[in-house]
Amino acid sequence: MHFRLSVRSVFIRLLLVLLLSATLGFVFGVALPALLIATLALLIWHYHHLFKLIDWLWKSKAISPPQSEGIWGRIYDGLYRQIRQQRNKQKALNERIRRFRDGAEALPDAALVLADDLTIQWGNKKAHRLLGIRWPGDLGQRIDNLLRAPEFAKYLETGVYDAPCLLVSPVNNELQLELRLMAYGSDQILLLARDISRIHRLEEMRRDFVANVSHELKTPLTVVRGYVEMIQGTEHALDPHWLQAFNTIESQVTRMDRLVEQLLILSRVEIQADVETNTPIEMPRLISQLIDDARWLNQEKQHKISFELDDNLGITGIDTEIKSACANLISNAIAYTQANGNIHVHWRQDGNKGIFSVKDDGPGIRPEDINRLTERFYRVDKSRSRDTGGSGLGLAIVKHVLHHHNAELVINSKVGKGSEFSIYFDHSRLIHLPEQQALTADIG
Repeated sequence: MHFRLSVRSVFIRLLLVLLLSATLGFVFGVALPALLIATLALLIWHYHHLFKLIDWLWKSKAISPPQSEGIWGRIYDGLYRQIRQQRNKQKALNERIRRFRDGAEALPDAALVLADDLTIQWGNKKAHRLLGIRWPGDLGQRIDNLLRAPEFAKYLETGVYDAPCLLVSPVNNELQLELRLMAYGSDQILLLARDISRIHRLEEMRRDFVANVSHELKTPLTVVRGYVEMIQGTEHALDPHWLQAFNTIESQVTRMDRLVEQLLILSRVEIQADVETNTPIEMPRLISQLIDDARWLNQEKQHKISFELDDNLGITGIDTEIKSACANLISNAIAYTQANGNIHVHWRQDGNKGIFSVKDDGPGIRPEDINRLTERFYRVDKSRSRDTGGSGLGLAIVKHVLHHHNAELVINSKVGKGSEFSIYFDHSRLIHLPEQQALTADIG
């Protein structure tokens, strides 16, 4: 119900009361005292209700306001109406908060809401089970004061939360956690912690299985190769039919041996990445050695290999892994570029990035295949890969190496016009070598 109070209506009512009291006082010959008494009565009445209102607002626990008629009744009714609306809004807000908390408690992950200064605002029960953080007991505490893992401190220091942070649970050393930070609202941060212990164990089992199987295959392959080479070395011992069969066996053993070798490299890259330490790498010298080695691979197809290297630019990393990644890109270009094609190798700094690129004018790659090139055993053309001896593991090795070095692989290719594979190293990896002249050369 709407109620409107105007100055005019108040003035008219007050005037009517005073006129009535003055008229009655005039009849009895006491007009002025009657006006004073009426005015005093009005003041007492208003102050009485004013004190009742103050007492109700500050002392009374009753929800319903005092009862009254007239203008004060309207005021009480308006206040009660506002209280009911506020209570309904509070109920709706509490229901939303309850639903939010029920949803957050139903999450399989530990969830924490942080302020922009990393102080804890709210957390679910799984945050206590996985991170040891209690809510509301730890309300207002900084998250880095409760999670003191060095890797988490470094993660917060970088301020880049695109990738997750992996750490061991402070509550249970057998739990491996994956932490992610993301913006939540305008001035808050949501932290999610997921238990990936099972996935981590399965990944370790897979890596151990691949490594063990690869090692076990190495010995029988060596024995088979030895006997095949011994038979092939015996002059006039076999007729041409059997000689061709053993040549085929030898080529397949070689292919299998190469596959096992790449599996071993991949296992070593996955398992030992956290053990090895980063050292300064003279990229110009490393790339030059790889190009010299490529001459032997290039004897049959006679590619024209050109290179341009910034001889003053190096990086910090794991030497064996970087060498493996760069060698895979160069050998792929040689394997999949037609005879007498062109291959260009480039090492340079562009802005705050160091870029190693291998460009060829080969057949190119379809757009739908580019995103899958780094998958294990994925081949764009299975028949062509068999002809070139490809195993489908080269770019998978490159992917893992770059992950360890916070680098990125960018592939640009057009069918029929060639491909360019580029590795982008972050500026934090770059180092400056002693002043030398940039290397440029062509190798026919």
